[in-house]
Amino acid sequence: MTENQASKVNLRYLAPICLIATLGGLLLGYDNGVISGAIEPLTAKFTLSATLKGWVSSCVMIGGGLGVLLAGIISDHIGRKKALIFAGPLFVVSALGAAMSTSLGVFVLFRFLSGVAMGFPSTCIPMYIAEITPARLRGRLVTANQIAIVSGITVVYFSNYSIAHCGDQVWNNQYAWRWMFASCLLPAVLFTILLSLIPESPRWLMKNEMETKACAIFERIGGLAFAQEEIANIRGALMQEKGTWKEVFSPGLRKPLFWGISLAVLQQVTGINIFLLFGTTVFRDISQATGVDAGMIQQSVIGVACVVFTLVALAVVDKWGRKPLMFLGVSGMFLGLVSMGVMAQVMTDPSAAGTMILLSMIFYIGCFSLSAGPVIWVLLSELYPTAVRGRALSLATFCMWISDYVVLQTFPMMNKNVWLVARFHHAFPFYVYAGLCLILIFIMYFVPETKGKSLEEIEQSWGRNNKNL
Repeated sequence: MTENQASKVNLRYLAPICLIATLGGLLLGYDNGVISGAIEPLTAKFTLSATLKGWVSSCVMIGGGLGVLLAGIISDHIGRKKALIFAGPLFVVSALGAAMSTSLGVFVLFRFLSGVAMGFPSTCIPMYIAEITPARLRGRLVTANQIAIVSGITVVYFSNYSIAHCGDQVWNNQYAWRWMFASCLLPAVLFTILLSLIPESPRWLMKNEMETKACAIFERIGGLAFAQEEIANIRGALMQEKGTWKEVFSPGLRKPLFWGISLAVLQQVTGINIFLLFGTTVFRDISQATGVDAGMIQQSVIGVACVVFTLVALAVVDKWGRKPLMFLGVSGMFLGLVSMGVMAQVMTDPSAAGTMILLSMIFYIGCFSLSAGPVIWVLLSELYPTAVRGRALSLATFCMWISDYVVLQTFPMMNKNVWLVARFHHAFPFYVYAGLCLILIFIMYFVPETKGKSLEEIEQSWGRNNKNL
């Protein structure tokens, strides 16, 4: 797409489409982040051990792993839009079920179902936006989905805080967590209704021999010349693809598949959801503060930092490129984690430790939100060919969710381990996540820059007919 063509992008048509799609990201963040305020009341309600506390928090990730695999298959067969619509009722049922649960087993079952629902937007939305957006704007608009996710997390922090202040601690343990999960209903219903207003992915339409519809969508986005260029590029790419699982694992796609899975896993194992979902617990344990306000206000501050720095990423991701942002941001994540670990281990004044830890958390969150948070999603949406994008992206996202499960399951166990606490004073997990940041920096050296390239140009760059691959 030429610079002149890019300037003619019809944002009045494209922007509302992307905005509606990213409501799924907001719902994903909201439904995922609600556990941050509910976990302590749930722990008191069901007398959870450290292992069960990890399981209650992380069972949603197992459901998410199943959800992303289903999303990849379903979105390739019936379309990206219809796959997202399919997830809407799952969000509604899971929110109601979790809120009305009478036992721990029932609660876990509905949170698992919630994870299945979350798997659909986590896979389909970046893919949908990437497939409908011109190359020059793709990074920013896919990053907008990350802004929606962290905005959903931030909104639920304030929602949890408001609900928790409706009664005393006894009321919180009995009822507050139910209202927290019930509050997920509004964004779920709104998202499901608004999806009817957006078109199907034009690249998916092309793959399924609906070229006229695809051309009409591209023409509304960027004009006739843009539509003809995109249609020609997609047609040429699809002639070489079958869209099967065998093709996903073919020699020509081994590099992007390996890099995509590695980036997806490392995005999570560098510790982000520990602070987004367990931030209240982390702050309370290190600062020795008590009460509802002790962690929830800190959690809200962290959520605002997520949004602010993701906005910065949106502004520069298509100007600076993917790799510079990653090198800068992940290096900062490493420094933030080491700083948290050292302060947690050596500072003896709980009040001072709490303040310094919060500042280090904000620095870490800011660096993540500038880099690994949005940029890895952009890269995952770009790396794979159209015919197998749903399957390949779902596989990478499945590995991401399972990695997240491992992190959320093991963090409470490390954080409450008597031997580790005696020697590291809750610092040990930070050192582990810092080491994994170094691995992420190493992997990024081998990932190609995709800034400004069309999806078909990126696909051709893998040289699938090249003997080097």
